[in-house]
Amino acid sequence: MAAAIPVPVPAAWQRPYLNVFKHFRVEEWKRSAREGDVTALTDARLKGTVYRIQGSVPASSYLQLPRTGTQSLGLAGRYLYLLFRPMPRKHFVVHLDVATEENQVVRISFSNLFKEFKSTATWLQFPFVCGAAKGSACDHAARTSRHDLVGAAPADVRWTCLVLDLHSILSLYLNRRYSHLKSIKLCSNLLVKNLCTSDLVFDPGVTFSEARQANLACHGVAPMPREMAFPVPKGEKWHDLYDYIRFPSEGSKLPYDSIQKSCPSPAAGGQVSEDPIRQLPQSVMLTKAVRDRLSLIHQITSPKAMLCRCPVITKSIPEVHLAAPGPVRAVPAGDQELEKNQRPHSAGDAGQSPAVSDGGIHVYAYHRRERTVRAIRTDSEEVGEALRSHSSPRRLLPDPILKLRTIIGFGGCSTKWALWTQNNTVVVYPCHAVIVTLQIQTREQRFFTGHTDKVSALAFNGNSTLLASAQAGPLSVVRLWDFPTGSCLSVFKTHVRSLLSLSFSYSGTVLCGVGKDGHGKTMVVVWNAAQVTHGGEVAMLAKAHTDVDIQALKIAFFDDTRMVSCGRDNIRLWRVRSGALHSCPVNLGEYHSLEFTDLAFEEGHAAEREPEDRTLFVCSKSGHILEVDYKNVCMRSARQLLPAQPRGCQRPDKAGSGAGPGIAINSISISSIFCATGSEDGYLRLWPLDFSAVVLEAEHEAPVSSVCISPDNRKVLCTTITGNLGYLDIQSRDYNTLMRSHEDSILAFSVEGIWKQMATVSQDNTIRVWDLISMQQLYDFTAAEEMPCAVAFHPTQQILACGFDSGMVRTFSLAASDLLVEHKQHRTVITGLTFSPDGNFMFSSCLQGTLALYSCKAQKSHVLRVLGNVVARDAGSSSDALVVSGDSRLLAFVGPSKYVVTVMEACSLDELLRVDISILDLNSTDLDSAARVCFAPVPRGELLVSTSSNKILVLDTKTGRLVREVSPVHKLSCSSLALSKDGRYLLTAGDKVIKVWDYQMRFDINFQVYIGHSEPVRQVAFTPNQRHVISVGDAIFLWDFLALPAEGSPPAGACSSESALLPGAEGSSEKLKDASETPRQTVPLPLLSSPPCLDVSSVHQAGCQSIFSESDKEEEAGLPGSSRMAANGDKDASVLVVESVRNKELVVRPKVRQESLRSPGEPANEPRKETKSLKSQCSVRPDSYRHFTPRFKASVLPESFLSPPAGSEVLKLKAVIGYNGNGRGNMVWNPDTGFFAYTCGCVIVVEDLHSGSQNHWLGHAEEISTLAVSHDAQVLASASGKRSGDSHCQICIWNVQHGVCTASLFHHETQVQAMAFSWDDRFLVTLGDYSDQTIALWNTYTYELMSSTCISEPVHDVAFSPLSHRELACVGKRAMMFWLLEQQGADVNLKVHRAPAPDMLGPVELTSLCYGADTLLYSGTNSGQICVWDTEINRCFMTWEADEGEIGVLVCRRNRLMSGSNTKRIRLWAVATVPELRLKGPDARSSSVLLEHEITLDGTIVSAAFDDSLEMGIVGTMAGTLWYINWTESTSIRLISGHKNKVTEVCFSPDETHCATCGEDGSVRIWSLGSMELVVQFQVLNQSCQCLAWKPHPIVAWGAESQHVVAGYSDGTIRVFSISRTEMELKMHPHAVALTAIAYSTDGEMILSGGKDGLVAISSPRTGMTIHVLADHKGSPITVLQCTRKQYRDFGVEGSELWLATSLDRRVSIWASDWLKDKCELLDWLSFPAPASPEGLGSLPPSLAAFCPWEAGTLVYVGFGMQKEALFYSLHKKQIVEKISLPYFATALSLSPAARFMAVGFGERLLRLLRCPASDAQDYTDAQDYTGHDDTVHLCCFAPSGRRLLTASHCAVLVWELTGG
Repeated sequence: MAAAIPVPVPAAWQRPYLNVFKHFRVEEWKRSAREGDVTALTDARLKGTVYRIQGSVPASSYLQLPRTGTQSLGLAGRYLYLLFRPMPRKHFVVHLDVATEENQVVRISFSNLFKEFKSTATWLQFPFVCGAAKGSACDHAARTSRHDLVGAAPADVRWTCLVLDLHSILSLYLNRRYSHLKSIKLCSNLLVKNLCTSDLVFDPGVTFSEARQANLACHGVAPMPREMAFPVPKGEKWHDLYDYIRFPSEGSKLPYDSIQKSCPSPAAGGQVSEDPIRQLPQSVMLTKAVRDRLSLIHQITSPKAMLCRCPVITKSIPEVHLAAPGPVRAVPAGDQELEKNQRPHSAGDAGQSPAVSDGGIHVYAYHRRERTVRAIRTDSEEVGEALRSHSSPRRLLPDPILKLRTIIGFGGCSTKWALWTQNNTVVVYPCHAVIVTLQIQTREQRFFTGHTDKVSALAFNGNSTLLASAQAGPLSVVRLWDFPTGSCLSVFKTHVRSLLSLSFSYSGTVLCGVGKDGHGKTMVVVWNAAQVTHGGEVAMLAKAHTDVDIQALKIAFFDDTRMVSCGRDNIRLWRVRSGALHSCPVNLGEYHSLEFTDLAFEEGHAAEREPEDRTLFVCSKSGHILEVDYKNVCMRSARQLLPAQPRGCQRPDKAGSGAGPGIAINSISISSIFCATGSEDGYLRLWPLDFSAVVLEAEHEAPVSSVCISPDNRKVLCTTITGNLGYLDIQSRDYNTLMRSHEDSILAFSVEGIWKQMATVSQDNTIRVWDLISMQQLYDFTAAEEMPCAVAFHPTQQILACGFDSGMVRTFSLAASDLLVEHKQHRTVITGLTFSPDGNFMFSSCLQGTLALYSCKAQKSHVLRVLGNVVARDAGSSSDALVVSGDSRLLAFVGPSKYVVTVMEACSLDELLRVDISILDLNSTDLDSAARVCFAPVPRGELLVSTSSNKILVLDTKTGRLVREVSPVHKLSCSSLALSKDGRYLLTAGDKVIKVWDYQMRFDINFQVYIGHSEPVRQVAFTPNQRHVISVGDAIFLWDFLALPAEGSPPAGACSSESALLPGAEGSSEKLKDASETPRQTVPLPLLSSPPCLDVSSVHQAGCQSIFSESDKEEEAGLPGSSRMAANGDKDASVLVVESVRNKELVVRPKVRQESLRSPGEPANEPRKETKSLKSQCSVRPDSYRHFTPRFKASVLPESFLSPPAGSEVLKLKAVIGYNGNGRGNMVWNPDTGFFAYTCGCVIVVEDLHSGSQNHWLGHAEEISTLAVSHDAQVLASASGKRSGDSHCQICIWNVQHGVCTASLFHHETQVQAMAFSWDDRFLVTLGDYSDQTIALWNTYTYELMSSTCISEPVHDVAFSPLSHRELACVGKRAMMFWLLEQQGADVNLKVHRAPAPDMLGPVELTSLCYGADTLLYSGTNSGQICVWDTEINRCFMTWEADEGEIGVLVCRRNRLMSGSNTKRIRLWAVATVPELRLKGPDARSSSVLLEHEITLDGTIVSAAFDDSLEMGIVGTMAGTLWYINWTESTSIRLISGHKNKVTEVCFSPDETHCATCGEDGSVRIWSLGSMELVVQFQVLNQSCQCLAWKPHPIVAWGAESQHVVAGYSDGTIRVFSISRTEMELKMHPHAVALTAIAYSTDGEMILSGGKDGLVAISSPRTGMTIHVLADHKGSPITVLQCTRKQYRDFGVEGSELWLATSLDRRVSIWASDWLKDKCELLDWLSFPAPASPEGLGSLPPSLAAFCPWEAGTLVYVGFGMQKEALFYSLHKKQIVEKISLPYFATALSLSPAARFMAVGFGERLLRLLRCPASDAQDYTDAQDYTGHDDTVHLCCFAPSGRRLLTASHCAVLVWELTGG
């Protein structure tokens, strides 16, 4: 008898569920018992095995688990699932023995034999009521009767899923606590399919997709696992076919206790809900006696209702109005707490929101998908809480202390939206999330704030009283503003995922928008805004989806219900009628294929014309302007605007129909007297309405994105794609620039107080200098190949210092516009740069930790001292990484580690103090690290340090003692901090907010919070006069600092007269002031002459590290084919150009001069291309096997190629043996279509898994790194390295059905690491390797490059989200990168959010990823962990140790996850509980993740593809093997195999049924030529197999016992293997060094072997003895040994065998032998000449020789010599009789035994087949070249029949068939 099992199975291994029958292997009856009639049979309905238990006495027929009563199942799952069916008209019994926590065993029994409920302290008996089929007579009886329901099962009893809540049963009935299930006994009569235990509630009637859509996880409900589910035919419902009973549960009660399916009373109409959630609770039937006895237990232990973890789903966006009077000030949604019992006001519910005074901030707390972002309060820190407080706490005054004054910036989402107001004096435009109104005369700005994302569109009504604005992002909303007051009238959702365009009707009653829905489809929405000005709501009139492209849409000003749109290939008229939106196209005739960009209606109106009798003007990218008759819906005329002609030619600049490309027009605006156009060539042009000639034009530096004529027709507003905004005054012909802006995020700034200038550096590779008084740009420094990352003004001189990501530090003289000096002390990105306040010293630091000190006493600075490894390397780049005290004595920084702050003497860099930040908080369990530092004013002697735990520590600079701390400061880490000179106020920046603090912390509320930035704030600082604050991030924000003066100080502004002298002074009481308080009479101007180009030497790139913190968009400036290339394309890449902005004013002139914009041959509208922008030149391979590294090859591609004519090819590639284990993700399989492809070298092998037949796609010349197949399996993408002479690597796009390459893409410079198709197959993303570091996005319809972005560090894998084609992710060093595609028309931008890996993992590489169910993303690491990410919040919430090595492959299907690693293991994980754990956030534990299976393969896992259920799939390993995996059967079958290392020899069997290969991996492999499958493999460990030969046909009859192969090894041994017996028969050791050649004698009785030392041994395989050793070739390795038959006395010597030996020194010996007589005689000795001074034998091609089969007594030789040729030598004539010229020196040689063919391989990856002429023929040799090899063709071998040919290139073996000849 087996011993009892004292410890139950650990609960973690039973999660999420345990299949009891499968786990205990019931079918084996070893761990289970059966008695009586228990049989296994196949049920036709369930399509699987069931167990039938039948018998007249239940106690005599049963199935029992476990086998004996002394054992225990130990199943701890709360719910027991029994899938069974009672037998019709029979009774059954089920017994469950359950253990309690008190170790008491309780038996729970249920049966349809029991009449009533009974209970004792150890036994519960429940009657079971068998349900009948729905609608049957039994079912009707059950619904209408309350009595006698218990009894034998009805005739039509159904299969039932019974769920027993064992925890609740013990708790309710016995007041016991459940521990585990001990045993189960199923007694006759019933059919049982399975048993299952789990802690989850499974609903079998719900599919996985339904559960995800209904979010049933919030109800604690999950779909039934596949192996436990009943089959449901298509179109049927589960609950119509089967019964589901959950016991116990709450519900209506019948008058007795029983287990049965709940039935509603007849009063309810007998309708049973089909809602699966509603069917979950079933009734527990309790009699009165039992209810009385259990009432107290029920009150105490009744299970509580499961707390729903779902957040509250709001149907609209709640808006929080902070009623702060006056200027802009509010608290962001992330820092704010909404009252728990208060429902915030939602504009979506009421249709409008209360009016907010000018400057009020509207803060959103919005949800994404079904998640509500709830503002959270931290202690009492937030102002929003203080505003709601009933008391009046003391607070920081004045309130507000900051007032937004000026924003420098334009655009953000789009640069096409800039509008005139009706009074012609104000321009309205967006700047990221803020809408700015600008008075063009006074330059005064007003702000509309409230959007939480970048503003994507603007629109005015006819009289400029209503302004509509839309914001970008997935949650697109529209705001309607009362423009005169600035109040927001309404906020409403758009029903569009991304709104790209808005149009207001003239009356303001109708608003129309165009955008993309969640599937990327164009959507048009029309709203009724008539009531919004009267307090009403905005209602949607109509919406429509359309497949046509829309670039512009406008409402007709004469009819609010009519619209017009244009786009690619279409112009359409729209109309709202009867609540629907209808459209009709305009017949464009021959112009139907144009790309239309903008439209405008004819202005003015004649009384005799109908209102709709209007002309519509539509412009296009081709330069055409079409005039459309709106009333008659037809085209009147078409004109093409042509560009300027070269100088000296007639310049038309007019409409015409001439040939050539026209002006690419982006925008058009029409007035009653003229037309304005803006075009790609950078020109704003004014035309008469007949477009006869240009009247006026203005040239810009970049393409014009929009034009807008003012209402008085006197000005034309113009914007460019680079963020410039200006207007042309038509009367004065002056151009006025209103705004210039950076094109990308601003990284840092510096301000100086003497000349009132500010310098900024940006990711757009520019350094810009601004005038602080006028806020106009003065200078623009452009770095073509570098990105500036730090900037500092000299405090007393006009000198600007700038640090670059290359490590360069340069100083410029602004007075002379000249480069002063260039310092090269650093090799990586500059992280800190500052001057001492006295101007004597400059300091710089870099990412490698180097600190440099410079003397700046002279104009040209020089280096004083350089220290290494003193600044923290992992602290990152920041504007205040180095800070100097006010008296210039002390220097402080974070370093040498991030946990330490160091203070040095500034003039010498001698260390004075070192403070360990991590030990200051003794109560914290986490190590705190320093982030930013800042000195307090000198008298205080304090140093401020911001930390990673969101604290500010105040330290004493002399002792390092902690003075005090402030906590918490920001929700996220503090990115910048600054202290006022008087030490009263502290500025901090974190995330997107700015906080102003009272430094002494004297109040109840010590800070104020300010928002407005839409991106993280990079830096914040006071101006030198302390009267303003500047913050930078997405734009430059200038704030007025309104602090009350300190006691004894004069009031601010009391003695200023400057305001009267500045523009717009009458409208503003405060202006920027000089530190000297003396008014400036004029704005400082740059030099009038053009500044010289600054010659900068080349940047040192050695040792460069990854330096970017964000992705860098690649520039279009200077692209091939663009108009700017002609002007700037010849600039040296290392030249920094300093341009004076005022000297680059836009040129405005009448149409008189004949000048050319570009050469006439230059195309006007090239398709978009991308080039590489600045990026890391780091070439250090990351610590990840997942990262692809091509195998090194010394071979090059051929210069010439003799391709055989079509149809006349002699060779046909029949098969490829091998799989490239060096690739990554280079195998694809689609289980739906059966498409299966993998790579071997440069060949794509497409194999039919059923027949084994192969097709080969030859389009690459280099090793293929990766593959990707579209989800419909119609397109395959393959990538390989760049060929010789190419600048980019190759990506081929294949049509799967036809097997042809339809496109070749070239973009990445080195290798493609990974590729992926979006889930709708619209996009293809390609990922460059660690040297390329580029992610590219392609349009799969046209395969045009849509976007290309540089990445700051190597990434390893990429995947698209299955939920959205706009979301993708990639993994790299310590971080996950989440990307978002933002498409605006034809432009696609990639935005990235870098989410760091959990700190607990340490410095890991994230190496692999795959998306899981719902919003889950799994990633593997190089240390064996799997991380689970919530893509809603882009955060990792759980990790677990999944393997001991790096996880390079992850595949997830529903609730199962497969991981593959470099430990050669693949593991299958059950992850069904992970979606529930996501709700716990960081508290989630991985104990519920279950390891289901594990299989060990033959190598590191590099690729995998599985079916939708993850039950079977194919896995590739680095060993060159593809395995078929079946998890259900726990089997692995070798599908494809090959050599991992170089193949050293190939040969055919004599009967050509098999072939043999051997390799450096020590293996000898035998392959079947029929199926190309591996038959047998002989492996010798720790040795390399160098050569082999197949034993020829013996003289006696061929027998199976004679199939032998001999192989030579690197240790000098020879082994003979028997193929039939699959064993080694003989081992000999005739050589002391490695063998290099081996052959059998013609009769198979002798083995000839040659070694590396040149010795040739003749050995007998019968005796194992070596008979002869020949030393004639000693000193040079033997390359070839070959035997052939001869006539006995041929050549005058005896013997029937002739053999030759060839050595590497170009010598060939020919021997005649008679082995029976032990004779071996030298017949001839050949030595071939070579050039006088060979470079060395190691680099020379081999010497090869072979007997010519068709010319007896002739041999062929190839090798290094005077010429590249094949020599035919006659043994009879003792001379060379023929020479055949070769293109290169040969590396392989084989002659066909059947025809006059010679196969020659070359180091240029070429195989040439030569048809040799007969000796008496006069024709030339025919040659055909063949590709398919990615390296030197070092082996080739004809079959004995001459019908097949084997070739080898490194580890790939190719089998060719000769089809002609």
